[in-house]
Amino acid sequence: MRIIYSADEMQQIANKYRELGKKIGFVPTMGYLHEGHLSLVRKAKEDNDVVFVSIFVNPLQFAPNEDLDKYPRDLRRDEELLKEEGVDFLFYPAVEKMYPDGFQTYVEVEKLTKVLEGKSRPTHFKGVTTVVLKLFNITKPHRAYFGKKDAQQLLVIRRMVKDLNLDIDVVGMPIVREEDGLAMSSRNKYLNEEERKQAVCLYKSLKKAEELINSGETDAKEIIDEMKKVIKSYPLAEIDYISINRLSDLEELKTIEKGNTLVSLAVRIGQTRLIDNMWF
Repeated sequence: MRIIYSADEMQQIANKYRELGKKIGFVPTMGYLHEGHLSLVRKAKEDNDVVFVSIFVNPLQFAPNEDLDKYPRDLRRDEELLKEEGVDFLFYPAVEKMYPDGFQTYVEVEKLTKVLEGKSRPTHFKGVTTVVLKLFNITKPHRAYFGKKDAQQLLVIRRMVKDLNLDIDVVGMPIVREEDGLAMSSRNKYLNEEERKQAVCLYKSLKKAEELINSGETDAKEIIDEMKKVIKSYPLAEIDYISINRLSDLEELKTIEKGNTLVSLAVRIGQTRLIDNMWF
């Protein structure tokens, strides 16, 4: 595996593989890799001739009061994991190379970013779409891989790709969970022992929603009320939001739409904000 620090060099490598007719798979990450990331890498290996992974903790998607400075980083560990998976190139740019002096161009998907995470973190998705488009232009992938844990992010990126006529297949991959159901996340590292035990409330509440929907319940408010009861039984949990939305456009639903419903939530466990969802 080669580590590339320069965007120009990464572009040249991507051009070479495209000229050779090779399919490029790309997995963008912020590092501190876990099994969720590695599942994306394995799928990219399976589908493509060459695999690029990026590690870049993107300052544009963090608000001033968020955890940019303490976001977990361990490049050496990440390198070893990616080598074991047979990744061909790791793109590891510096912030000043991605956003040099005078940088003033941003990409924004409008409607999809005003709800859910966008309501709680209004500047977040502008940073996500800007960096992802830059990374797409640098790595020139045929396919790019994203986890469904960040469901809104996946839908926003698909919208950007469609609206801007990007010739990229955006592949969404299933959430990878711990044995007790907690969705894998780099931020799980912040949880102490008791917080980690109580963090399972997100998954438990989603399983309650699943149970209700599978039994025929279609009233979104009833489902949300039952999810709240589950979470409130865990004293360290504080709900940011629970929402039931149409998957295709993220419109809030009053009634479950079979095959087109996203149930999602954000919950603080102590100082750590966690998100999770289920697709129905």
